[in-house]
Amino acid sequence: MKEQRLLRIRELVSQQEIETQEELVRALEEAGFQVTQATISRDIKELQLIKIVGSNGKYKYAIPTATNTVSLDALRRRLADVFISQARASNLIIIKVAPGNAHAIGALMDALNPPGLLGTICGDDTMLLVCQDEQSAIDLLNDVLDVG
Repeated sequence: MKEQRLLRIRELVSQQEIETQEELVRALEEAGFQVTQATISRDIKELQLIKIVGSNGKYKYAIPTATNTVSLDALRRRLADVFISQARASNLIIIKVAPGNAHAIGALMDALNPPGLLGTICGDDTMLLVCQDEQSAIDLLNDVLDVG
């Protein structure tokens, strides 16, 4: 069932402009899959879906291409487009972004794999970055994210 669902998600994001997880849940339900938003969130992460600008100028889910490499500049540009705020507590960083963008930024961050970053946990508009230690968190904010 899961493999069929993942295949259908790939088809949907390739054929339609799916902008939100809620839209994806509805499209899957129309296709006969009963899913929750939490399941879709995990599927998006597993499929490493990204958000790109659609034909209507809004962000939509897309399947990353094999040649899609993540650069530091690409991460910074994308983050600058959706950034709201940041906070740090010891080795933890919280980044708030525009709704619907945390997973895409988290996927870029994971692909970039900066030194000292142990992992990311992303919701709809909030990212938790877990760093190795406090200095790694400071370095990540100053050297990689550079988002004022």
